[in-house]
Amino acid sequence: MNEVAARINCTVYRKGVKVEEIPIEDISVALEDDDTFVWLGLFEPDKELMDMVQDEFDLHDLAVEDARKAHQRPKIEEYGENLFVVLHTVSLIEQAIHFGETHVFVGPRFVMTIRHGTSNGYRAVRERAESVPAKLATGPGYVLYTIIDFIVDHYQPCMDMLQDRFRQVEKALFLPNPSSDNLEEFYNLKNELLSVHGAAAPLIDICNELLRFHGDIIPAGNRIYYRDILDHVARVTQTADRIGEMINAAMQVSLAQVTIRQNDVVKRLAGWGAILAVPTMVFSLYGMNFQHMPELAWRWSYPAVMFGIVAGCTLLHRRLKRVGWL
Repeated sequence: MNEVAARINCTVYRKGVKVEEIPIEDISVALEDDDTFVWLGLFEPDKELMDMVQDEFDLHDLAVEDARKAHQRPKIEEYGENLFVVLHTVSLIEQAIHFGETHVFVGPRFVMTIRHGTSNGYRAVRERAESVPAKLATGPGYVLYTIIDFIVDHYQPCMDMLQDRFRQVEKALFLPNPSSDNLEEFYNLKNELLSVHGAAAPLIDICNELLRFHGDIIPAGNRIYYRDILDHVARVTQTADRIGEMINAAMQVSLAQVTIRQNDVVKRLAGWGAILAVPTMVFSLYGMNFQHMPELAWRWSYPAVMFGIVAGCTLLHRRLKRVGWL
């Protein structure tokens, strides 16, 4: 991937105001001005481009190695004066949840985001930050807040969609003839729910660390914003826990319904078995090869036996029907 395809934006800011967009090779020159910081956005950069930005920002080898590929766990790590933050993103596209990653390098004078997989671009985040130059002037700490806040804002729509899907399946669960596919749908819901929860929950530890440490990057005045993120993440995780408990309960109900239906089948089979036992017993009795049986010489013996069988089966059928076995 060439630099043009991978680079989203590389902008210099001075005292909260956008100065200019610059090529990556000029970043180190722009950072010589103490009143400026650089905000660079990349999308799945190749090794050559990562080597270039590593030289420009003086990044640690281990952090760069992690940032080159996706499938990293959400985390925050400190490398000298710089922070490396891994965030999992979610995107709701046509009622389907798509997961991606954003790796963020933050230093006292720069912010760099690296997107992997399906994720929303940060153009809106940049425009939002540029609209409040007084806050943007506080430095990269505020930019990091806007990025994390933007990511967290996309968790709740996914939770709402999963909750709506659960309600639909829950209603189908209590129909007179529920589908046997409920368990599969509940399992898929649970899997997606755990994935979203796994993306959101680590942000609690990340934000707590940013609140307690790294004062050179996160000024005291900006920490209130990270507490706001914590509130949003807590709401997402609590919603996920609640939906998870409801899914577990619904799966138990679905399994109980399977057992009940099996019991109904067993009762019906047992009822018809009892009814068929009447003619079976009579026919087996008259199937014995005895020469002297009183009923064999009687003219009305066959109609009487058949009438007795029908009467006995009818009475037994009515009785079983009354008690709900048939």
